[in-house]
Amino acid sequence: MSQRLVLGIGNLLMGDEGVGVHAIETLAAEAWPADVALLDGGTGGFHLLEVLHTHGEIVMIDATMDGQEPGTVTVLRPTYASDFPRSLSAHDIGLRDMVEATQLTRALPTITLITVSIASVQPMELALSPAVAAALPDVRRQVRAALSPQGALTGAPAA
Repeated sequence: MSQRLVLGIGNLLMGDEGVGVHAIETLAAEAWPADVALLDGGTGGFHLLEVLHTHGEIVMIDATMDGQEPGTVTVLRPTYASDFPRSLSAHDIGLRDMVEATQLTRALPTITLITVSIASVQPMELALSPAVAAALPDVRRQVRAALSPQGALTGAPAA
């Protein structure tokens, strides 16, 4: 089992709101060390609690409606559920809810949250807006940077 997880959250049917899942699809084309797993977490939900319980380090990628320019990438290192921004885009069960539930049963893993600012949710839209799509290379860099303190990432990006 991998010790480190990159978890993309989002709904592919809601345009920019699916940026976390799009990021996982992009990252899956690259080589990663054996101790790093990539997971499309879809719209979240309590079924992901086991994921939070079984990994020592998690990098989460999600959309946020925080009023910043669409495509703005922000990196946070929340310690408690209250440290998660309230402006994370809506899913069935939010990341804050999952983190709060995890805290009830055990200590949280080390979490890095990478958010991508979006302007709105676009129902029944599969593609990312140009501004959010242009943020994917920065998301990739931030994921690699977040994981690199634990040891060198030996996998070279795919061409």
